[in-house]
Amino acid sequence: MDNRWVKNPEELLLALDPEQQQVALQTRGPLCVRAGAGTGKTRAITYRIAYGAASGEVDPNGILAVTFTTRAAAEMRSRLRELGVPVVQARTFHSAALRQLRYFWGHAFGGQCPEVKSSKASTIAAAAARIGIKVDKTMVRDLAAEVEWAKVSMLTAQSYPQRCLQIGRTPPGVSVEEFLKLYDAYEQAKIEQNVIDFEDVLALTCGLLTEHEEIAQTIRRQYRSFVVDEYQDVSALQHRLLTLWRGGRNDICVVGDVAQTIYSFAGADPRFLIDFHKEFPAAHTVELNRDYRSTPQVVSIANQVMARARGIDGVGPEKGLPGAVQLISQEESGPAVSFATYPTDEVEAGEVAARVKELNDAGVQLSQIAILYRTNAQSEAYEQALSALGFGVQVHGGARFFDREEVRRAVVMLRQAERIAALADTEPEGSLEEQVTQVVSGLGWSPTAPNVSGLVRERWENLDALVALARSRPDFTLSNFVAELQERAESQAAPQVNGVVLSTLHAAKGLEWEAVFLVGMSEGLMPISLAESPQSIEEERRLLYVGITRAKRHLQLSWSRSRGAGRSSSRKVSRFLESMWPSDTPHREHAKKIASTPRKRRLDAIQEFEEEADEQAKALFEELRQWRLSVAKEKSLPPFAVLTDVSLRQIALARPRTLRQLLLIRGIGDTKLADYGPAILELVRDTTHQ
Repeated sequence: MDNRWVKNPEELLLALDPEQQQVALQTRGPLCVRAGAGTGKTRAITYRIAYGAASGEVDPNGILAVTFTTRAAAEMRSRLRELGVPVVQARTFHSAALRQLRYFWGHAFGGQCPEVKSSKASTIAAAAARIGIKVDKTMVRDLAAEVEWAKVSMLTAQSYPQRCLQIGRTPPGVSVEEFLKLYDAYEQAKIEQNVIDFEDVLALTCGLLTEHEEIAQTIRRQYRSFVVDEYQDVSALQHRLLTLWRGGRNDICVVGDVAQTIYSFAGADPRFLIDFHKEFPAAHTVELNRDYRSTPQVVSIANQVMARARGIDGVGPEKGLPGAVQLISQEESGPAVSFATYPTDEVEAGEVAARVKELNDAGVQLSQIAILYRTNAQSEAYEQALSALGFGVQVHGGARFFDREEVRRAVVMLRQAERIAALADTEPEGSLEEQVTQVVSGLGWSPTAPNVSGLVRERWENLDALVALARSRPDFTLSNFVAELQERAESQAAPQVNGVVLSTLHAAKGLEWEAVFLVGMSEGLMPISLAESPQSIEEERRLLYVGITRAKRHLQLSWSRSRGAGRSSSRKVSRFLESMWPSDTPHREHAKKIASTPRKRRLDAIQEFEEEADEQAKALFEELRQWRLSVAKEKSLPPFAVLTDVSLRQIALARPRTLRQLLLIRGIGDTKLADYGPAILELVRDTTHQ
């Protein structure tokens, strides 16, 4: 193995907390990592790969890291490059399978691999017409989703009706018999068109590995160790493929959080995570529960929501979700979580927009503020309310950034400008920003934002994001810039749009913001009225948990009693939040009440230190406070921004002797370890040796 690029293994361990170190140190054999929201799971598994390579225990060329999104795969590749292991393959299930399928297709089946259709819509519509079912666009979309669920769940014409009966599922707009006819007609239409869909990619790769032993052995010689992220989202078909890739070997590390299972409706089966030890009896389990994202106030609400869960199946008492992680915040105490009740949807949108303005005036960037809701239909009111205040928006859950018409046209025009310059063998005139501005100006961009809402403003924001990206690359040529746009499009790494994020809760998975507003938290929306079975209601609870844990510091939950003025005020607050919602308490009084809780904890911690610390620890604490004060003055920072009293007390009690021991102290991360570590250790040595 070529070790030229890998880092020192001991240095890698120093950057991890104790539980993350456990993940990194087990480089071989089955490992299950239960990682709560914000606990650094990507960090843990990338450092595990890097540590295995650096220690010589694992050949990075033989590792396949599997994710569920191209964005997550791109992030993992980037982190692995930074850690010195650029050769590791990090791909989605579909990307890895399609690569193998295309490479071996000619040998296994002859000819060329069929085209993969990006959308089922036209074929579903044709299949419906063939069997005499009338459909509209919405029904086509719903039937396509049902076909996907049936395929990833590996259901046949015999098992589909049984499974639907078992879980109380009905196909959208048709009977079970009609759906099976549609399913068969859809498969026949694909054969006639010589195309395959994304689920076929996985199924055909499974067939390739099952029926062609020499191909299976070739793939297994290449990939000997597997890492699977978001394991709670694995479907039966993906699990089958993973089993065939392994070929009986057990070098597999899976990472997941059962509390973030929100795609069961699409075929995700959390039982593969829950029952990992049944499949691998010798597996070791590590739980990551240190939340580095959210304040204690946010974490407390998240934990309370999950404490009343009834399990994956939605049955039994409210005892919490087996296998879920109880989060422990590692962040400083923050503002109290806000609870707000409004008379109508319109008032709710206006008041939330006003609160956005307050946060922005206080220094929170618009792109670090998100408004999350259950359905796309809820976004319009917030777009209008924000536009009235002059704020732009970026809407998630719609078309991907690089798939939007104005962005695609801009990229095409930039490519054309690059080719013209290449043919002329000259560099275009002006800076990169000027070149990009010239192109997007012809598509509706102007130096100032349009004072309107809706599609016009959204298109301007998208084009302005390209201008901003060009402005941030002053040393780039047009060719460099076009190449970066191509790479971003492939990994769906959209440039940051300077606007408030509007997103469905599902689309917010995997993201985070400084401030999050969870709106429409009423029965019928949370849980959604369509969730009728116990299983689907519990999935709605987990969806709420995902939304809460997107917030780093500021979190507001709100609902309105009525859809509009003059309408019945018959709504009720979500059942998931009812027990913690202030009944008739004014909002400010409730915030004051919550804010007093962290203060009481701080007072208790001070009293406990005074009672339990010896004289040497108390003296060290005072020395550390004096040192912190001098550093704060030198850097023009408030003292708590250097280190909090909580961290100083823990240092005084633990008296660490090495950087590795110091890293275990709450509040000490990589940056503070590098900035202050040596000085703190010197102070500890001097004080304890007096």
